[in-house]
Amino acid sequence: MWNQRFADAGDAFVFGEQPNHFLAAEAHRLPAAARVLSVADGEGRNSVWLATLGHRVHAVEFAPAALVKAAAFAGRRGVEVEFERADVLDWAWPEARYDAVVAIFIQFAMPAERPRLFERLRSAVKPGGLLLLHGYTPQQVEYGTGGPPDPSHMYTEPMLADAFADMEILSLRTYEQEIHEGTGHDGRSALIDLVARRR
Repeated sequence: MWNQRFADAGDAFVFGEQPNHFLAAEAHRLPAAARVLSVADGEGRNSVWLATLGHRVHAVEFAPAALVKAAAFAGRRGVEVEFERADVLDWAWPEARYDAVVAIFIQFAMPAERPRLFERLRSAVKPGGLLLLHGYTPQQVEYGTGGPPDPSHMYTEPMLADAFADMEILSLRTYEQEIHEGTGHDGRSALIDLVARRR
């Protein structure tokens, strides 16, 4: 489904070419030339932007159509990103490799798959490194401006606080905001952000 969605968009980017607003606001926390993993990176808007800041970015994405766009986008921006095709639910995740793991709108995971995915996000971060996680709260289903239509896929503050209790939570907040990220995320949205440091 995702590959078809990216392919059907043609040259347009489903989620736009600008980085996610949460990532742009929190990127100042990253050390210089950080080794960053971008999870389910899509068409490259976040990974390519991070690379323009001088970070060493490894981007994992399942959809071939998205990867083709992302590689071309990196070329247009004159940066290098290590793109890899993989299903993050089955991928052999590296242990403690990255200064930061970036997970933006990864709510395709079924509720039963989520604990394992969260554990892999955590384990890929180096001690002292950061996890930047951004998504929707259940209220988003009422807005219908992006994300899955099932509230069980969404996040709440208690859920994330519990899931990442062994990390140092630097920021955890829910809020509503107008976002305009291509046609995929467009309009009033119910959002949640987590910034956590691996102890």
